[in-house]
Amino acid sequence: MKYSIYSLIRNAFSYHEDWPQAWRSPDPRSSYEVVIVGGGGHGLATAYYLASECGVRDVAVIEKGWLGGGNTGRNTTIVRSNYLWDESAAIYDHSVKLWHGLSQQLNYNVMFSPRGLLHLAHSVHDMQEIGRRGNSNFLNGIDAEYLTPQQVKEMVPFINLNCRYPVMGALLQRRGGVARHDAVAWGYARAADALGVDIIQNCEVTGFEIDDGTVKGVRTSRGNISANKVGCVVAGNCSVLAEMAGFRLPIESFPLQALVSEPIKPIIDCVVMSNGVHAYISQSDRGELVIGASSDAYNSYSQRGGFNVIEDTVGAIVELYPIFSRMCMLRQWGGIVDVTVDRSPLISKTPIKNLYINCGWGTGGFKATPGSGHVFAHSIAGTDMHPIAAPFSIDRFNTGALIDEGAAAAVAH
Repeated sequence: MKYSIYSLIRNAFSYHEDWPQAWRSPDPRSSYEVVIVGGGGHGLATAYYLASECGVRDVAVIEKGWLGGGNTGRNTTIVRSNYLWDESAAIYDHSVKLWHGLSQQLNYNVMFSPRGLLHLAHSVHDMQEIGRRGNSNFLNGIDAEYLTPQQVKEMVPFINLNCRYPVMGALLQRRGGVARHDAVAWGYARAADALGVDIIQNCEVTGFEIDDGTVKGVRTSRGNISANKVGCVVAGNCSVLAEMAGFRLPIESFPLQALVSEPIKPIIDCVVMSNGVHAYISQSDRGELVIGASSDAYNSYSQRGGFNVIEDTVGAIVELYPIFSRMCMLRQWGGIVDVTVDRSPLISKTPIKNLYINCGWGTGGFKATPGSGHVFAHSIAGTDMHPIAAPFSIDRFNTGALIDEGAAAAVAH
């Protein structure tokens, strides 16, 4: 069904009780041409682009829980592409370009809001870092503007420039912003389903069928499924699946935390990130302040995290924005981030023929959703990896051709 103002008016007369199901819930078939493991944004986007651009519609997306219940629904919804290295700039800006037309393409409002994104600098080192990154962005055709403290104050009038973390300047990407995480998953699911993709929830992978070094299918809690090709897009649990297939990944998994406040009237119309103290903030469409915290200092598959991280983050927020000191926290959550040694993702073939993996996004997964799914789909459908995906091969950890985004990732880990 096509969503439009006319369909909204028509369904209003039935109190919006007669909308059709957005996507089917089929039982898994015994075989597919391609199986995508992971029903988050990246996996659903991969399935959609396989069906819409690559002509591969015999596809199943299998998810051990519910659609979008992993990191897709456990993030701070930030979209940007102001990364340092050419390879990162290519994948993230490819994604930003797709974000700008995604609602129209999917006929589903993903609530993308390019409200602008500020990276604050609190030290001489921070100023050097944003200077280097801003110049690199300019050379790669990505918008980047340097702001003085006074210009930052004009954009965020309530910021405290001279606190314990003095604001010395900022880097602004006006095309950056936020989107609605649930809507992204639902939009891709609906569009993929309309093209014939089977989306199968509550279907956990328990192993792989591998014959003579070639994947032949997956073993699941709902039976075995044969497939010519398998793509794994499971974020923090990627190492678990790799072990099932008999190889190891250079990945560590950490809990990463975030929280939201009670809702208030509109007060901040951009995203403000602070790399030095790892406290970033935006305001949702419901009025909540969305606050990003850092990762815990230990490996874990927990989706909770420690309260000391929340305390440190809230302390930094109150230093920078004293106006928020009396606000109440509404809820907190954690996601499992998968981090490589160079803080860049893996989009790669694996030692198992016809088994592909897309992981290692760390804290950058949500913003890359459309671009990641697009290049991964074309890589699975073809014989070679997509040119944008090729630098992110697992082989770089043997060759030394790393893509070190430890600073530009704007995270403390």
